[in-house]
Amino acid sequence: MNRVEKLFSPLNRIAARNGHPAPGSFVSAAEVLLSAGGTSPVTLQLNDQLIILLARASVEIWHRGLHSFLISAATTKSSPIWSSVCGYYASHYAVRGLAHVLGYFQMYRAKHVAFLEPVGSRWQCTFTKRTGSDREHKFYWKTVHNDAHFSSSDLFHTNEESATSSDSSHRNMANYTELLNHNPKFSVLERSFLLERIEKISSIEIHAPPIPSRIKFPDVESVQLCAYRRLVLFRQFIDDVLGKDGNRYWSVHRNPSWLDGMMDFQVTASRPLAIQN
Repeated sequence: MNRVEKLFSPLNRIAARNGHPAPGSFVSAAEVLLSAGGTSPVTLQLNDQLIILLARASVEIWHRGLHSFLISAATTKSSPIWSSVCGYYASHYAVRGLAHVLGYFQMYRAKHVAFLEPVGSRWQCTFTKRTGSDREHKFYWKTVHNDAHFSSSDLFHTNEESATSSDSSHRNMANYTELLNHNPKFSVLERSFLLERIEKISSIEIHAPPIPSRIKFPDVESVQLCAYRRLVLFRQFIDDVLGKDGNRYWSVHRNPSWLDGMMDFQVTASRPLAIQN
């Protein structure tokens, strides 16, 4: 996909382990552009800082998803409620990361959405005003679902809060419903349990994504199965375009050092759950 290659291309000229940008760097830079020119499209050079920041933001949010998944797996028995919440955010960050790769970024303070796309030998940044339906946990999921690469995958649905079976609806049970009464005796994290849990999740054979159901709350296994596969598919999507060693930044960050061999990014499925090339 030409867009992905162009997005990550400037990072080939930067040390892969270069210091992290300050938090909020992308949205701060985008707000400057919005203030200067309003909603008129802005033309950017291929190596513009905004492009670099968006590429890094997409990987960082995916990393956040990986970290959330580790917490979910580690607390499976100790706290089913928080295991399900962390598992949900693992999925959400994987989806949001893909939306960033596709060029979309919600600007919460400025109440606009920034969309970056390659146009010829340059990039164009367009700002549109957020609408009432552009809440983050719907907007990013809808954006990915509507993209041709992901629209046929059952893993990337529109995440409607009102649906009985949806990631967001299941998460809302944990966050907002009273009298859940799911607080077992807390046990301290053991590395062996974490590794065994991740191995189990990666090896369960499924015919279709088991979208979490609030009727089955806490449907932790379904939450984790979907989250794990979404995280894997983010990595596969970038790999398919850049290759494992085709971009110096991605070749380092596709395997963050803090994972320490805890995930091998393998899945078992009765039918492919892959994205469309």
